[in-house]
Amino acid sequence: MPLLAHPPLSLYLHFPWCVRKCPYCDFNSYTLHGELAEDRYIDAIERDIESQAPDVSGREITSIFMGGGTPSLFSPNAIARVLDATRRYLVVAPDAEVTMEANPGTIERGKFAEYRAAGVNRVSLGAQSFNAQRLETLGRIHSPQETRRAAEELHTAGIENFNLDLMYALPGQDVTEALHDVEAAIALAPTHLSHYQLTLEAGTVFAAQPPQLPADDIAAEMLVACGERLAAAGFAQYEVSGYAQPGRQCRHNLNYWTFGDYLGVGAGAHGKLTFAPDTIVRTVQPREPRRYLAATPAAALTRKNVPTADLPFEFMLNALRLVEGFEAATFVERTGVEWEEIAPKVDALIKRKLLIVQGTRLIPTVTGLRFLNDMLLSFLAETPQTTGPFGLSTAV
Repeated sequence: MPLLAHPPLSLYLHFPWCVRKCPYCDFNSYTLHGELAEDRYIDAIERDIESQAPDVSGREITSIFMGGGTPSLFSPNAIARVLDATRRYLVVAPDAEVTMEANPGTIERGKFAEYRAAGVNRVSLGAQSFNAQRLETLGRIHSPQETRRAAEELHTAGIENFNLDLMYALPGQDVTEALHDVEAAIALAPTHLSHYQLTLEAGTVFAAQPPQLPADDIAAEMLVACGERLAAAGFAQYEVSGYAQPGRQCRHNLNYWTFGDYLGVGAGAHGKLTFAPDTIVRTVQPREPRRYLAATPAAALTRKNVPTADLPFEFMLNALRLVEGFEAATFVERTGVEWEEIAPKVDALIKRKLLIVQGTRLIPTVTGLRFLNDMLLSFLAETPQTTGPFGLSTAV
């Protein structure tokens, strides 16, 4: 079994509260009742960072992502405290990408300038749609105009590197309306756009009371039309749902997709760490904020070694999202699994025209990206192995 090397390292910070829980959301988020426990939560975050720091001693943090929930419910001073603690206990690259998610409905005038002064250099705005009726259906607390005003505030604050989240295949939406949302987003001059299809996730209000969604063929038409419009505007697709201007891909997400490491800090946060020479560990914090606040960090953090048999699926769950695919050598370096172990499954996907080979890279086809789940399932099944071309194997 090949020895593991340390991949790049990121930090994820979770802020669990929202003004209102959206009916489609299955993230670890909670409607805020009463006053935000800002100081108590930031104190817990600081202790959490300090507790986990020895696991990554000497390793450099290349990106920081503050997600939720709604991090923008927290004051610029609170965000500054978190970032100061990060630099106090961890080694942070001078050019680290520092992203904060924000809800346009929680941003006051001038606030982004204060977040920038605190150390935030990238923002992800949850626009979702520019149609007021669709936003109401989605349970969003903001209006299209508030999204436009937030984008204007970002430009004024000098945070030019920002993402807009958009959803498509919404109840009542047609292709023309989906394109209108994309046009409205482009007009705000973001550097990055995330374009997600609305899906009904287990445990959500929408799963219990499903809205009428557009037919699958209409949703597929939306995806193609919107992708073409984004490409014409200079946004290249680099992963299943991510489109970016040149050089503006989300570095934090790219670290996930290439099976990098990340510390998970905050209520319900997940982490993944590589301990050379042969162990990969998944970590998770208590989901419920009250339990997270009450626990001591060392006792609260759950650690679990990832079994070797699960590593091919876990790697592919990330890497197969990438439009440019991945290097075969990266799979070996970051899982410690010999290529021959998965070669038959890869060959089978090539034969089905879901993957192609370009030099030493494995790249999903357009069809492969569309049927990503089918590709992933193949890495859960056992397949007989015999040696085949490309140093791979041929499925029997």
